[in-house]
Amino acid sequence: MNKFLSVVVAAGMFTAMAAHAQTPAPATAPAGTTALCKDGSSFSGATKKGACSGHKGVKTWYGAAGAPAAGASAPAAAAAAPASSAAPAAATTTKTATPAASTKAAAPGGGPGQVWVNTSTKVYHCQGDKYYGKTKAGSYMSEADAKTKGFHADHGKACS
Repeated sequence: MNKFLSVVVAAGMFTAMAAHAQTPAPATAPAGTTALCKDGSSFSGATKKGACSGHKGVKTWYGAAGAPAAGASAPAAAAAAPASSAAPAAATTTKTATPAASTKAAAPGGGPGQVWVNTSTKVYHCQGDKYYGKTKAGSYMSEADAKTKGFHADHGKACS
């Protein structure tokens, strides 16, 4: 009877651990996503520390990119890996260990003498800056026009 009870308890503990396992990232999430932020953006960092900072916190933690969820079997994890790596990159802003704006494609246009004006923050970015043409809302214009319209340089560093 004690042996049977031990097996039942062990099975219950395994089931509880499997139920508490990390949720796999949905197929619509950008490749490498490890968390969904409360504002709807995604996060691709390796740890929860600082995840979704400035994005109202973590809504759902998917776990380390490419790592199997706790309690998942190796074949199940291997079957899930191709689905997440084949997912198309979504056009959402993500926050990663390195700012996602550096990996996002720049908006068409711009060029020499043009700055990217982030219309939501009233900050302009110079050509070569990691946010040049990459913020959600913005447009290109000359630095003089940006200053005339009340925009200020990123971290006070003018382009010219």
